[in-house]
Amino acid sequence: MAALNFDVIVIGAGPGGYVAAIRASQLGLKVAIVERENLGGICLNWGCIPTKALLRSAEVFHLMHRAKEFGLSVTGADFDLNAVVARSRGVAKQLSGGIGHLMKKNKVTVFMGTATLPKPGSVSVKTDKGTEELTAKSIILATGARARELPGLEADGDLVWTYRHALQPKRMPKKLLVIGSGAIGIEFASFFNTLGADTTVVEVMDRVLPVEDAEISAFAKKAFVKQGMKILEKTTVKKLDRSPGKVVAHLEADGKTSTQEFDTVISAVGIIGNIENLGLEALGVKIDRTHVVTDEFCRTGIEGLFAIGDIAGAPWLAHKASHEGVMVAELIAGKHPHPIKPNSIAGCTYCHPQVASVGLTEARAKEAGFDIKVGRFPFIGNGKAIALGEAEGFIKTIFDAKTGEMLGAHMVGAEVTELIQGYVVARGLETTEEDLMNTVFPHPTLSEMMHESVLDAYGRALHI
Repeated sequence: MAALNFDVIVIGAGPGGYVAAIRASQLGLKVAIVERENLGGICLNWGCIPTKALLRSAEVFHLMHRAKEFGLSVTGADFDLNAVVARSRGVAKQLSGGIGHLMKKNKVTVFMGTATLPKPGSVSVKTDKGTEELTAKSIILATGARARELPGLEADGDLVWTYRHALQPKRMPKKLLVIGSGAIGIEFASFFNTLGADTTVVEVMDRVLPVEDAEISAFAKKAFVKQGMKILEKTTVKKLDRSPGKVVAHLEADGKTSTQEFDTVISAVGIIGNIENLGLEALGVKIDRTHVVTDEFCRTGIEGLFAIGDIAGAPWLAHKASHEGVMVAELIAGKHPHPIKPNSIAGCTYCHPQVASVGLTEARAKEAGFDIKVGRFPFIGNGKAIALGEAEGFIKTIFDAKTGEMLGAHMVGAEVTELIQGYVVARGLETTEEDLMNTVFPHPTLSEMMHESVLDAYGRALHI
């Protein structure tokens, strides 16, 4: 059977792949996309979107318990875990179906199956109906990543869960252990803790949310502990003893080992790239710790082969993958896109309180040799935050004292995942502290705190 020829073949239809396919098609290229599981990838089906749907249910439940503060009355507040999960799955299904529509609209040919690369410029797709041979001058790898599993801590779907099991829990955990306090771990800890699970979080590093600014981590930890979570830092889970209905975790801290019993464990100890069985090694693709090595334009060093998103390394964020997809599509079409600056990509964690950041932490800025000015502004000083009943949190900004460049911004509190984009735009436009000070922020909004934090860095805060 003759091979089907395309200008671009994208392998993987997650937020990197499907966006790359759309942009390439917009630019007049003939595009195919290969997906072995779900259009929309992990993000839409098993990651970003369904977790946010779960967390929204937890947030509403939390607010129901605070009704009296708002002059409202709620009696018998309860939850139906199956219904909460069903809503989350419905949201994911709606969006995944939307991707199928976008592929049709943009005339992208979809192949549902497993891809391999037998030689440069060639893709073999094993589908339900047989094998399709495809060729293209340009191929984009967007195969994503999956949960890392540590020896002895492997998930079984019963007592020990990955994020996928946690998204469709077979029961409500009573006593929960979450291993890892990055975004995934802390979001699930937040969800189940809010619904009443006795939750313990173990982190091997010296603080929770270890990639965030130290002050943000400390504030978030205080909030989590206040909500009833137990946080064990500088602690390693050495092994798990499983027996019917229970897990005994062996925890090591300061050279001492102790044991605790749980009914459920969620392992969230990072991710590994989906690089296997693609034929990458035979092509000579360079791999470093399960991720494809690329240059700033996502080129692999093999003519016409690109890698984007999680498979191409940190930061492991959907929006980074999408942006890389657009950049690569434009490069293939002969445009001259700008490379992505990882330091200008925001990270968001949707725990309660929310955490968001962009750029350098205070420690990193100092390590890089910058003379810095730091501003902070608390939610308690903001009228909108008080009116919302969300007076806990703060915004921190870091500037280069010499040039006024904003080096980083860090936030913890209500809706900060929506606020952070203002600073992302500011960094993209290379605004200085003066530009930000001269910007008129609307009142009453949470965004006014962003203005005040900048003012505070220069001793000019007005409301604190």
